[in-house]
Amino acid sequence: MATDLGWVLFDTAIGTCGVAWGPRGLVGVQLPEGSSPATRARMLRRWPDALEGNPPTEVRRAIDAISALLEGAPADLSTVRLDLEGVPPFHQRVYEVTRGIPPGETLSYGAVAARLGEPGAARAVGQALGRNPFVVVVPCHRVVAAGGRPGGFSGAGGVSTKLRLLEIERSGPGGQPTLFSGMPAWPPGQG
Repeated sequence: MATDLGWVLFDTAIGTCGVAWGPRGLVGVQLPEGSSPATRARMLRRWPDALEGNPPTEVRRAIDAISALLEGAPADLSTVRLDLEGVPPFHQRVYEVTRGIPPGETLSYGAVAARLGEPGAARAVGQALGRNPFVVVVPCHRVVAAGGRPGGFSGAGGVSTKLRLLEIERSGPGGQPTLFSGMPAWPPGQG
């Protein structure tokens, strides 16, 4: 049976990541699972019908931008095409607002809800981001809880991965400290 989905693993500053794509754009991004074989196994579970292969040029550009961002270099992921088929409309709106948060900056779940015109929907925003298949491209790590607390993160490594991503980004333009200055970016034994 032929498939129009593909996937590939690629090395980054934080470990082996993966992307899956189809004719309409990326269908998902996978952060490291602790080892390359574990990340490969996760990719196979998430996209069992996809074939491992060489990414098309557009996907290769997305991989290069993701890799650059994870190294702390400026990278614009806002033009990466995403395949949103099957993504609920509310989640799509949340992802659109979240994609507008610049590297090194954060918004609270409540602020995202307010930007959607639904100020009481902070919990729903958190649930949508918890199901984000496009982690890093839809930078859910930039959305935090009220009072600057990190909030949750459903990716491998949980909140420590979220803090690590924020720490990487804070070394961006001007090296200005962020909301998470002084917080551990990656607990010992996990990096």
